[in-house]
Amino acid sequence: MKKKSKALVIFSGGQDSTTCLIQARKKYEEVHAITFNYGQRHQQEIKVAVDLIKIINIYKHKIINISNLNKLFLSSLTNKNLFSKKKKNNFSDLPDTFVPGRNILFLILSSIYSYNHNIQDIILGVNQIDFSGYPDCRSEFINSINSSIKLGMSYPFLLKTPLINLNKSEIWALSDFYNQTSLIMHYTLTCYNGIKGKGCDKCKACQIRNTGYKEWKQDKKFFMKSLKSKIKLD
Repeated sequence: MKKKSKALVIFSGGQDSTTCLIQARKKYEEVHAITFNYGQRHQQEIKVAVDLIKIINIYKHKIINISNLNKLFLSSLTNKNLFSKKKKNNFSDLPDTFVPGRNILFLILSSIYSYNHNIQDIILGVNQIDFSGYPDCRSEFINSINSSIKLGMSYPFLLKTPLINLNKSEIWALSDFYNQTSLIMHYTLTCYNGIKGKGCDKCKACQIRNTGYKEWKQDKKFFMKSLKSKIKLD
């Protein structure tokens, strides 16, 4: 397979973005990664991301510090005092782990970086199948903001979401396709409580991740077949 030229991966150090990074490393000659310090409670995420970049051997990694906007991001992921079952406003009933506007801001800043580095493909690991009800993880949102960014910068950006229609078991199968399941299991950080690897097994993120892992382990052939029916593997 002939590799494409360049891509930028929005990289948090979690299971999904790491799987995207591993895949991009196979598909592109030059892979950039961008990580955002937005004042998240678990700064361990930044260290995990840096360590994974070294392991996967990425061309360039940029950490963008926007922690001065922390007070805008009212979420249990940025403020431990907000940890509750739900966060309500007049228009929605979303989990308290939802960070309003985070993905919008990440995509705009990533587009600026990409524009200045002559990158068209921007990859992010959002998922609308096994997710926590976040509105900014849906295809409808991605397609809409992709169009707006292209218009606003007059540049042919393409927001790519390789995991958007995969369940967690299929995402585990994808990491297995690249022989990187052990790396994902032991070195990524998905847990809302900031525990690397298998996590706390109590928060929603850990439950989705670990349930997917167990289902994948029980029938690897089935989930690999299911994965191949949804995306092209090469």
